[in-house]
Amino acid sequence: MSLINTIGLIAAACTTAAFIPQVWQVWSSRSAKDISLGMYLIFILGVLLWLLYGIMLGDIPLIAANAVTLILAGAVLGMKLWFERK
Repeated sequence: MSLINTIGLIAAACTTAAFIPQVWQVWSSRSAKDISLGMYLIFILGVLLWLLYGIMLGDIPLIAANAVTLILAGAVLGMKLWFERK
């Protein structure tokens, strides 16, 4: 593995892992009232586009990071919509 890919994978791991505390907080508190719906919708669109870009390039760090981030951010968005519905 090249140094560039190693740096990309470490960066991807850090930025992706940054969402884990948010997912845990929303899940634990069963509240996402302070989470911006607009921000998460725009963010998820951006992550989806980055994922598609990574797939087109065949760039494993981009694909891995954005696939996991899409799942985590999607989980926060889903919980926001679910918990606010009640």
